[in-house]
Amino acid sequence: MTDALKIGILFSTSGPYAPMGRDARDGAEFALAEFSAASGQAVEPVFFDPHADLSAYLDGARQLLRAGCRHIVGTITSAARKEVIPLVEKHDGLLWYMCPYEGFEANENVIYVGGCPNQHLIPLFEHLIPRFGARPYLVGANYVWGWEMNRLARELIHNAGGEVLGERYLPLEETAVDRIVADIEQRRPSFILNNLIGPSSYAFLAAIRKLGERDPAFRAENCPVVSCDLMECELDEIAPGAALGQLCAASYFDNLDTSDNLAFKARVAAHFGSQRRVSSVFAGAYTAAKLCATAIVAAGKDEPVAVRQTLYASAWPTLFGPLSIDRETNHAALPFHLGRINSDNGFDIITSRPPLAADPYLTGRSRPVAPKLRVVS
Repeated sequence: MTDALKIGILFSTSGPYAPMGRDARDGAEFALAEFSAASGQAVEPVFFDPHADLSAYLDGARQLLRAGCRHIVGTITSAARKEVIPLVEKHDGLLWYMCPYEGFEANENVIYVGGCPNQHLIPLFEHLIPRFGARPYLVGANYVWGWEMNRLARELIHNAGGEVLGERYLPLEETAVDRIVADIEQRRPSFILNNLIGPSSYAFLAAIRKLGERDPAFRAENCPVVSCDLMECELDEIAPGAALGQLCAASYFDNLDTSDNLAFKARVAAHFGSQRRVSSVFAGAYTAAKLCATAIVAAGKDEPVAVRQTLYASAWPTLFGPLSIDRETNHAALPFHLGRINSDNGFDIITSRPPLAADPYLTGRSRPVAPKLRVVS
């Protein structure tokens, strides 16, 4: 292609999930710079920062689409994603979404590079229940992510013959967690599923740490707090040592010991400095942006139909391994990793699974991860 590719970048770099937004923006921008340098194809990233204002996401998507960006890499929360999808559909664009989410969605105008529950929550519970029991306590952010993740958790626990001992919600920026922690102390669950976001999650982890210091039954090794949405870029926001030993499921962790990841981290260090840790949201945004640009060039045009067909035809080399997009759901097949927070404010991977085909509606259908696909070099 001779014209510069215009790709929209839509992330909030302030507000309750600012650390994730900043890392996502950096990852996407880094990917497009690398792609342009390697391919010789001019790329023009167009940025819009909604500052965590839900209505501003719609304005931002509108501005990006009017600026000629048929492809938008962005949004962190499910509320923001759902806000912009109708507009992207109207203008026949593609939204490239790269965060773990609650599932029960598949849209032809969205490419889902973030995991759905059969790629994070279900394997997480399959690991936890035999080791800790099936009597959890559920906490969540008071919006669709928290509601839906906890609804699924209730079903999983019921199917396992267990019992949910409590379920509480907090607004995104609420940090008053004492009443919830007191209820947890009284009910004494076997583990805690944490679907809180940002400052709420950080305050909750610090309070549980103090509870564990008073009562060993609530130490991480006895009653872990487990998450599907806690990332490396957030750990420095938590009180020192407060999250030590707690668990998180993700498709990527910084200390993934593969040659591709080690080479990638070396490039990140050269660009951002040796102290920069790669979070799963940085890796997800990097992967989505690079995949977007690569598929547009391979298709020879930015029309969503052509780009989707190009995506379906191949397996693409990524930080997650060879990545395929399912033509029925537009979701990526992704690996599962379970990480334990260590004293260096990173994650030690304690168990992994190879790429799992996405099943966003939990139909139970088993499809090959990458049937008869060629791997693009």
